[in-house]
Amino acid sequence: MEEKKLYPLRFCSLQDDYSWGTDEFKLADLGYRDSLIRDGWLAGNTISEVMDTYMDRVVGDNVYQFWGRQFPVQVKHIRVKGRMPLRVHPDASTAEQRYDLLGREKLWYIFRAGSSARLMTGFKHDTDASEVYSACLDGSIESLLNVVVPHEGQFVHIRPGVPHAAVGDVELIEVSESSPLDFCLCGWGEEVSTEEFDPALGLVDALDFIDYKAWKAPAAPHAHAGDVVQKLIDIQEFTVTKIQLTDPLHIYSERFDSFILYSCLSGEASVQLEVLGQTARFPLNAGQTMLVPAECPDFLLVPTDRDTIILETTVAPREEKDLYLSQE
Repeated sequence: MEEKKLYPLRFCSLQDDYSWGTDEFKLADLGYRDSLIRDGWLAGNTISEVMDTYMDRVVGDNVYQFWGRQFPVQVKHIRVKGRMPLRVHPDASTAEQRYDLLGREKLWYIFRAGSSARLMTGFKHDTDASEVYSACLDGSIESLLNVVVPHEGQFVHIRPGVPHAAVGDVELIEVSESSPLDFCLCGWGEEVSTEEFDPALGLVDALDFIDYKAWKAPAAPHAHAGDVVQKLIDIQEFTVTKIQLTDPLHIYSERFDSFILYSCLSGEASVQLEVLGQTARFPLNAGQTMLVPAECPDFLLVPTDRDTIILETTVAPREEKDLYLSQE
């Protein structure tokens, strides 16, 4: 019997509401948050079920050999209307040794920023655990933090150990490793939901991996004003590229040896594949994230509306194999 071919997958969103705003998972493989496929013959299956069954056909041989059966990245749309709790995430080594989980490298892309929007990222000056601990407890931690006014289209690579939060009227697209490991450092006097933070992931637990040095923004890949394609982040965990889609692009995903994620920020697009001599069209609307499996090596990405902007996420090949994460 002929094996069914995989196809571009869209997902049902999962939204959590908090006092400060909403967390909307566009794609998640976290167990307690597991995205459902919305279209085609795989509709109703979760991403983890698809990974369990199709494995390397979804993510590519190299990605599967290193990351195993968990889909390696997640995408969220975060809408802030108040004051997000201050948080921090550990590096891969700490996450693996203590919690048997992936680390949490993270990209924040500013989708929209109102006049009250602020981002807090790291410390203005070098500090230490004692000062940070006291300031988190009495709510004065903001005085130690680097605070910036964000603008639409800005992006920030938030490294492990860097405390961060968004406040005011701001919307973020977050691309990160597939991990729930955000530690709550300060709730600004408000009760913090146990749905948002595991009570075991608190201030005391994070003190030994916080980066207490003055924050310096990681160098962004070089870009020119007006570039149609702009690389936002290129690290071993994932690469994110912003595409101003004005003309069709012919994509050869086999050169990535990886799946490709497309998150449509505005406009509309279509992923087009040749299937049995006919063109199959898979629409991608604003606010949606689509997974093009590695099994789809050759396709067109076509704009179907004006002002179409897309974030493309891939995972670069890695030479070493992580036997700890790979599962038989």
